[in-house]
Amino acid sequence: MIEYTIKEDNGYNYVEIGEGAPLILLHGLFGALSNWQAVIENFSKSYKVVVPLLPIYDLPILSTNVSALAKFLHGFLTFKKFSDVILLGNSLGGHVALVYTLEHPEFVKGLVLTGSSGLYENSFGGSFPKRESYDYVQERVGYTFYNPHTATKELVDEVYATVNDRNKVMRILAMAKSAIRHNMRKELSKISQPTCLIWGKQDTITPPEVAEDFRTLIPKSELHWIEQCGHAPMMEHAAQFNVILTDFLNRVLA
Repeated sequence: MIEYTIKEDNGYNYVEIGEGAPLILLHGLFGALSNWQAVIENFSKSYKVVVPLLPIYDLPILSTNVSALAKFLHGFLTFKKFSDVILLGNSLGGHVALVYTLEHPEFVKGLVLTGSSGLYENSFGGSFPKRESYDYVQERVGYTFYNPHTATKELVDEVYATVNDRNKVMRILAMAKSAIRHNMRKELSKISQPTCLIWGKQDTITPPEVAEDFRTLIPKSELHWIEQCGHAPMMEHAAQFNVILTDFLNRVLA
C-alpha cells in the first residue's frame, strides 16, 4: 500500500503522487481519501495523481454550494499551474467536475464520472442518518454499496463522527440541497470533452437511468457498467474500474 501525506500549501490541502499527465480525483459529500486508494496506487505509477480536499465543511454556510466548490477547484488548479487535466469525480465530486468543465473548458482534457450527481441523487437512500444511532448510520453507509460489507468500520466511524458534528451537518444539508437544486440537464450538451461514465449497475443513490441520461446528454460520452456494484465502483470493484479507466486514458491522452 502506498503511503502518502496530505500537503498544506497556500491554503490548499491535497495529496499529490507520481509524475505525468495530471489526474484530479474529486471525492463525494461523505468521501475520504481511502475511497480513491486503489486508483491512487495503480495510476500514480504513470500519472501525477492529485486529490484536493474539497472544503465542504469550511465554506460560509450561505456559500456552501456546488458552484463554490468549482470556484475552489479553479483556484487550486491555477495555483498548481495544471492544464489539460483529467477530472475524475464520484457523486458530488462528479457534479463539481461537470460545473468546472462548463466554466473552464480550456483546462479539461477529459472527464470520468462515477455515480455522479447533477441530474438526480437519492442521498442516503432517501433519509438523513439519525445522529444518535450508530447502527442506523452503519445501515445507511452500507446502502451505498451492493455488498454492504464493503462499508468498513473505519468508513462508518468517519461518517458517524461527521453527522454528529453540528457544523458539518449544517453544511452537508446545505450542500446536498444545492446539488439537488442545481440540475444540469439543459447544460450537459455543451460539454465537448471525451467523457467516460463508469457506473454500478445496482447503484441506488444515482440509479442506472441516471447514467443513461448522462450518456444521452453529453455528446462525446461512453457508458461502462459494472455488475453487482453500487455507488462507488472505484471502491467496490477497483480492479475492473481501473481496467476501464486505463483504456479511456490511453485513448484520450494518446
